Amino acid sequence: MAASETQVVIVGGGHNGLTAAAYLAKAGIRVKVLERLDEFGGAAISAETFEGVEARLSRYSYLVSLLPKQIIEYLELDISLAPRRYSSYTPMAGTTLGLLVDNDDSSATKDSFRETGAAEDFESWDRFYEGTQQFAHEIWPSLLEPLRSRSWWKENTKNPDLWEKLVEKPIGQTIAETFSNDLVRGVVYTDALIGTFSSNHDKTMNANRCFLYHVIGGGTGDWNVPVGGMGKVSSELKNAAVRNGAELISGAEVTKIVPNEVGATVFYSSRGREFEIETQLVLANSSRQELDRLLERTSQPSDEIAEGAYPHGAQVKVNLLLSRLPKLKDSQISPEAAFGGTFHINESFDQLQSAYEAAVKGEIPNPIPCEIYCHSLTDPSILGSDLRKSGAQTLTVFALHTPHRMVEHLTEEEHDSMRSELEKAVLKSLNSVLAEPIEKLLLKDANGSPCIETKTTRDLEQALRLPGGNIFHQPLSWPFVEDGELLTTPAQQWGVESSHPAVLICGSSARRGGAVSGIAGHNAAMAALQMLA
Repeated sequence: MAASETQVVIVGGGHNGLTAAAYLAKAGIRVKVLERLDEFGGAAISAETFEGVEARLSRYSYLVSLLPKQIIEYLELDISLAPRRYSSYTPMAGTTLGLLVDNDDSSATKDSFRETGAAEDFESWDRFYEGTQQFAHEIWPSLLEPLRSRSWWKENTKNPDLWEKLVEKPIGQTIAETFSNDLVRGVVYTDALIGTFSSNHDKTMNANRCFLYHVIGGGTGDWNVPVGGMGKVSSELKNAAVRNGAELISGAEVTKIVPNEVGATVFYSSRGREFEIETQLVLANSSRQELDRLLERTSQPSDEIAEGAYPHGAQVKVNLLLSRLPKLKDSQISPEAAFGGTFHINESFDQLQSAYEAAVKGEIPNPIPCEIYCHSLTDPSILGSDLRKSGAQTLTVFALHTPHRMVEHLTEEEHDSMRSELEKAVLKSLNSVLAEPIEKLLLKDANGSPCIETKTTRDLEQALRLPGGNIFHQPLSWPFVEDGELLTTPAQQWGVESSHPAVLICGSSARRGGAVSGIAGHNAAMAALQMLA
């Protein structure tokens, strides 16, 4: 192959594709990134969502835990991840009390456990999260290394009992056995449900895998706010790719990938013209379903998806811009503290199970379980100066147990109606724990419309081609392989193999993919470098 020719084509310019491009280009590989949309970043972008309002919201993804410091430092990314003082606040339904977990004040947290009737769970809470941090410390470094087997980890873990509780036993069972208070159980279990549709008694272990990725990030499990918004993360990765010599092409719709004996041909259209590129390797920063379509191959369920696990998304995301933070029913807690971490709403253990059972029957849960994140409290820079001075705040609401099947087969008109009903259900759930209706705090955009934006799984599928609106592309995989699985090729060793040796997965569908991490992009780049050596 001539020196001027492309060695690697990356299909999709989301954050993982940009990570892979930056690594490969820095290693001297000639790489092109083809992005269908006009903007790079995929789900990790920021946008002025409300017309005429100077607020750049993290449009889809919102917090960062799994982006390794190693990637930030190696690619020289100007990224700052701000910690949140408060872990969470959870109001007790039907009362004016709530559970506040203060990362900086253990005694205040202990008092809050006592006041909400959960005193006997405080020590269990400390022991449990000391254990997850120990587990994170062991597992976390391996995510940027070749895969190991389940048996290897079982034999080498420092705490076999903890391995049993987090990996071998359903996490809902572990939580029920560890904690006695319904509210505390729910707070812990929500980490098993973000982007995952599972009951409290999930036997597929899909909830376990989701929980695991929520507690291992950075070796601590802390979830931080990207300063400047999620778009800052993607823009830094884009800059690193370009700085190191990668060629990035936006508005480039890949239409077909044809593997051959020496690599593959990638066909794409851009601005009314058709192009093709001969390359040695293709890195697909897309779902496996989308890759199968481009390969003109019948899509097959991934072997990594456990039997019975719901494969699609199950969340509704609502962005709001408020004139100020709402008042709480709990007068002892300031809104700044309550919204300073994750604000859990109607997410006790029993409420989560009831919501799941309602959703299985095709009903919108009542109340709908929700989580709120206030980016602007930790990072006011996403707001214009006038908004900052006025006390305005952004809220991101993530509603659980709204599976894709609710919207999958609706007409556009029916979907619009369902989106409206889901939005009303979210606002009703929020108002159930507030001392004032949140609607009266919504700012207006340039057209006089309330600053609220609601996205269903179907919206995510249409905008970003996330299969069934699954924010992870598919149910998450373990960060290891099962005993007996092959680890003979670089693609297998790094967990990025596809149905063809010249095509690697470099997005969330890879093993150890999911969330804003760059891990899948890094690992695909490592496999590619070995293959091109």
